This record gives sequence, C-alpha cells and structure tokens, in this order.
Amino acid sequence: MGLSEVWRLTSKFNSFRRTHIILQHLAMSKHTNAAEEVLLERKGCAGVITLNRPKLLNTLTFNMVRQIYPQLKKWEQDPETLLIIIKGTGGKAFCAGGDVRAVSEAGKANKKLSQDFFRDEYILNNAIASCRKPYVALIHGITMGGGVGVSVHGQFRVATEKTVFAMPETAIGLFPDVGGGYFLPRLQGKLGYFLALTGFKLKGRDVHKAGIATHFVDSEKLDTLEEDLLALKSPSKENIADVLETYHAKSKIDQDKPFILEEHMDKINSLFSANTMEQIIENLQQDGSSFAVEQLKMINKMSPTSLKITLRQLIEGSSKTLQEVLTMEYRLSQACMGGHDFHEGVRAVLIDKDQSPKWKPADLKEVTDEDVNNYFKSLGSNDLKL
Repeated sequence: MGLSEVWRLTSKFNSFRRTHIILQHLAMSKHTNAAEEVLLERKGCAGVITLNRPKLLNTLTFNMVRQIYPQLKKWEQDPETLLIIIKGTGGKAFCAGGDVRAVSEAGKANKKLSQDFFRDEYILNNAIASCRKPYVALIHGITMGGGVGVSVHGQFRVATEKTVFAMPETAIGLFPDVGGGYFLPRLQGKLGYFLALTGFKLKGRDVHKAGIATHFVDSEKLDTLEEDLLALKSPSKENIADVLETYHAKSKIDQDKPFILEEHMDKINSLFSANTMEQIIENLQQDGSSFAVEQLKMINKMSPTSLKITLRQLIEGSSKTLQEVLTMEYRLSQACMGGHDFHEGVRAVLIDKDQSPKWKPADLKEVTDEDVNNYFKSLGSNDLKL
C-alpha cells in the first residue's frame, strides 16, 4: 500500500470520525435539552427530582417520565440515598399535568406514544406509591392531573398558600387518572366524587384540609425546609415527619380559616352519593340551592361520556388496590384515545382555546351502559402489568 493510499484511507477515517463526533455531539445536545426538562440530583442525603419546564407550568412529558422512573428505582436501592424530594421550578406550578396535547396528537396519528405515555406514567405512579424511601413532594403552585400522580401517592405532600389542586379531566373528555380512582373515593365523605365530576379547584390550606396534602408550609419557608431536610444525617421517616410537622405547626397563613367546602359537605355527601350521573343531576336540580345550581352549571360543561366513566371509575376504585385501579385506568385511557371527546376537549381547551367543545354524544341520556362498559374492557395481552 502506497503513502497516497494510506493518506486517502486516513483522511477517509478522519472524515468519518469527525462526522461521528458531530453526530455524537448533536445526540448529546438533544439529550441534554431533553434532560433539562427534569433535573435529577443527589444533594446531601437525598435524591432530588426537579421538574424544569417553568414556561409550560412543568407539564410532564413522556421523556420526563422515562428519566424519573429508573432514577427513582436506583435511589430506592442506594443505601446512601435516604430520602427523595420532588419539586417544580418557576414558582407558578409544581406540575400542571401531563402533556396531553402531545398525547392527543399521537393518538390521532395512531402513534405508539399514546399507549406508552399512559403505561409508563402509571408505572411511575405505582413506583412512587411502593417506594421504600420516604418521598416528599413540595406541591407549591398549580398541581393538577399528572402533577397529582407524581405527588399524591408519596408519603409526604407539602402544600403552600400558592398551591392550586384540581382534577379537571372531565372538561377535556378524559377522566381523573394517575390513580384518581384510588385516592379520590378515599377522601372524606363524597368529596372525591365532587372534585372529580366538577373539576373544583382547592387552594392553599384547603388542599391540606381536604386530605390531599399531609402538611402545610408558608411558601417563604419552603427553601429553608428543603435545606433542613437535606441536612438530616441518616434520617428515618420519623425524623422527616418531625421536620415537616415543625414547619407545619409554625405556619400561620389562613390557620383559622374554615375549609372552603365545610358548610357544603352535608350537601356534597348526600347529592353526590347516587350511583348514576342522572340521579346526581336530579339531586342537584331538586336541591336548587345556589351551591347546587353552580355545580350543575359546571357539570353541564363536561363531557357526558367522561362524567359517566368517571363516576363508575370512582365507585369501582373505592374497593380496589392502587395496582388494580391503575390497570383499570390504563384500559380507560386507551378507550379515550380511540374516542372523540378527548381529542375534541384538547382542541377546545388547549389548542384553539375557544372553550366550546362539541361533545359526542352531547347528552348524558345518549351515553348508554353498553358504551360505558366498552371503556372498561380488558385489553388482553396489552393490559397494564404492574
């Protein structure tokens, strides 16, 4: 082989190597951009998950779910990690939900993302519930949908006066998923049914009084609370609970304010105790109070199909384990992907923002028991395995 041949091959190799390095950098930068949506760091004794899409209210993407789950499992096995903290950046939101717009677009295009997103999200929800390390969610700001899923199943949930909790899925043709069928019917009386069907927002200390948060802390003390948790040496669950309890006891904001729904709880418990949506609506109409009329107004805006599947989801979920509920909810999610109302709800609320969804069917009476049954059918080998 002559020198010219060696040079030609070397040059060719170097060109290939340069191309390979450039492609590698591009892949890395793409990964870095994606990775920046969520920060996963070891700090002190803790693994800290930071949801990092502040301009988009830290909505949860498929990529974020795929990064959080393996790291959570690693920290759970790591003897040096004694605590897991999850929080959001930007101050406005902990997490305003899952990226349902991307999921809807994928569902309409028949892409696998609409299966994978819900599957992996629910697997993560279950992993949080079964996590053997203390899990502290700092739910400061908007906490809805998927944001509830990555917080409510953990051992500790810390609300502030800026927390806004809601499960508004019936307004977009979905249902309160991420284990909503498990935790909502276990709230006091029929509160969970009320929250699920109306999308009612709870704010600040009311999130604690409803039983969704375990502790309440003034937002200005949140950074100090986190520092105190990170400074703990070999903390037990009791040590962590003591720190949270100390901060909770010192919080004065709205301390003496009654629960916003306290005066309505008797009504909620009786009006929302029916087993059918038609009966709940009849109850509200017969009651006729300003509170009942306001709830009717909200319910009438929701997808009739979503209302019926949500009521059944909660009734069935009240006696199921979380794993059984998530399996049921995965079936519901896939049926919604194949239906009309979810995509129409996303269009009306998130894309065109005309707030005027055209539901099909448009009337509760047109949603038959058979229609509802079809949403709960087993997916066979495609069922969620937990």
